[in-house]
Amino acid sequence: MQTSKKRPNILFICTDQQRGDSLRCTGATWAVTPSLDKLAGEGALFKNCYVQNPVCSPSRASLFTGKYVANHGLYANGVPLPVNQKMFTRTLADAGYDCGMIGKQHLSPCDNWQTEPRRDDGYRYFKWAHGPNHRALENDYHAWLRSTQPEIHAQIFPEVGANESTAYGNKAKMGTPIDSVPKEAHYSHWVADCALEFINHERAEDESFCLVANFFDPHHPFGAPQEFRDLINTDAIPDPNTRDDELSNKPPEQTFYSEKSYAGVAPGFKDYTQEQIREIRAQYWAMIALIDYEIGRILSALDSAGLAEDTLVVFTSDHGEMLGNHQQLLKGPQLYDDLTHVPLIARWPGKVTAGQIVDELVQWVDLPATFLDASACASDNSIQGDSLLPLITTQNSAWRDWAISEYRDSGFTTDPKIMTTMLRYENWKLIIWHGAPATNGQRNGEMYDLSNDPHELFNLFHEPEYAETRRKLKIKLLDVMAETEDRTQSQVRSW
Repeated sequence: MQTSKKRPNILFICTDQQRGDSLRCTGATWAVTPSLDKLAGEGALFKNCYVQNPVCSPSRASLFTGKYVANHGLYANGVPLPVNQKMFTRTLADAGYDCGMIGKQHLSPCDNWQTEPRRDDGYRYFKWAHGPNHRALENDYHAWLRSTQPEIHAQIFPEVGANESTAYGNKAKMGTPIDSVPKEAHYSHWVADCALEFINHERAEDESFCLVANFFDPHHPFGAPQEFRDLINTDAIPDPNTRDDELSNKPPEQTFYSEKSYAGVAPGFKDYTQEQIREIRAQYWAMIALIDYEIGRILSALDSAGLAEDTLVVFTSDHGEMLGNHQQLLKGPQLYDDLTHVPLIARWPGKVTAGQIVDELVQWVDLPATFLDASACASDNSIQGDSLLPLITTQNSAWRDWAISEYRDSGFTTDPKIMTTMLRYENWKLIIWHGAPATNGQRNGEMYDLSNDPHELFNLFHEPEYAETRRKLKIKLLDVMAETEDRTQSQVRSW
């Protein structure tokens, strides 16, 4: 039952590099995720949520602007979001919301220990830390660690920037020292502590808040506190999804990414033994178990403050992780569900019926539209996504039957550059590897029948018997790309 608050609070919890199938409630029976499973049981669980890009910055730009990658301008890591792009948090702040951000935002370059500059973001509360190994002087996690755990900070970070580069975490084959510290010193614990501070901030009775809480895990390097590693049964985790000679009829770039991740910057699948891959997968779910524990603390704080009934809680992630599937690790131009399909849970007591399973294809561009719809106090015509509320409340709604994801040389660059586009339509997946004039690379493609091949192991793109299906999907993709053009500017006169 809603209380007297006129507008709901919004608690948006985002992880980094978390697969859609990584929770117990989404099929990972070995996962230790009681808090998120409970959240899903109290709200709506979306089975088919897709991000607009498989890499951090472009995906997050689509979240904050509600626009597809081709339209917001942040097409690759290292590219700043143009200043004319409005964030949904600014819209909410202008409408009277108390807004806050914790952790990694990544809407600007952050290499060479660069601090992400503040934008016109609407935040009153801003606790920025790109990641636990990021040595910017303004890293608020490091300031917290120096204050609360000075011995640990001094041991791991004896001197700012000493004998270390910004590629440190990418080059590590397993976890680094900061990843396995006791939970009380961990980045994920810091995120939860900041969230508790923000939630318990004294506000006027009719003032609502919007908090964006960003966890860095389960992003590589793969390591977690031992108490959470001890919770994971390695033998219960299946081996990676692949088959002998799987990559032989797939774009050759995938073989390259199997040998070296991140276009050669990071170790690749072939650099590891089978036992090391098994340990990576176990550590991945140990990181998720820690996140789940900390999310439990945040949700308990909502309850203790008497705010749970007045709060729309959304949990998701910016993209996935290959995790050894298809003989590949980390992320890049591959547009498998491993990277493009993410978890999405929404709970809003009194508004969203508990225990819902939503099968429709939804996208990250839909989230800001959902937040503004829930606030009932703000609108932004530049947002291209649609509110999810009609799908999870008593309203009836026709819904799109497609999702799109686009990679535009978005990660570590290659020569020739790689550009890929994915269409998910009904139970089919089409992926185009673009050639001239977009790139100097070889034009190629992938096509998967997800009804019979849910793990995308058998590429049907070049099979003659599927030529008509391929043709129809290409036409559908052209129509979808026309639909996703930015025509949000109002036509104020007939000519």
